[in-house]
Amino acid sequence: QVQPVESGGGSVQAGGSLRLSCAAAESNESCLAWFRQAPGKEREGVARIYATGTTKYVDSVQGRFTISRDFARNTVYLQMNSLSPEDTAMYYCALSRYRFCELSSFADTFYWGQGTQVTVSS
Repeated sequence: QVQPVESGGGSVQAGGSLRLSCAAAESNESCLAWFRQAPGKEREGVARIYATGTTKYVDSVQGRFTISRDFARNTVYLQMNSLSPEDTAMYYCALSRYRFCELSSFADTFYWGQGTQVTVSS
């Protein structure tokens, strides 16, 4: 079973930056995505990237977050800049079972990581 492993979460003040990493074995052909879930809220798709490099972001992070991938390391990154308290959530890396995916794809079409906490203080 291929389960992604996230790292890089932590606490930061508003306006700061963090970079999340996710090691996902056998992922080079697949879509990779980041999701997040804040307390009391539903899980939200944040960004996804195809093997071709095509990306998509949820509107609330457009221009602040950047998703990228390193094929040599089977790793996907989420660079998060200009963080605000509204970005506080558990962030999950998701490896799609398919080449293509969307932020609205069904949860069972992904392999999920355990999550990494991001906390932004004002």
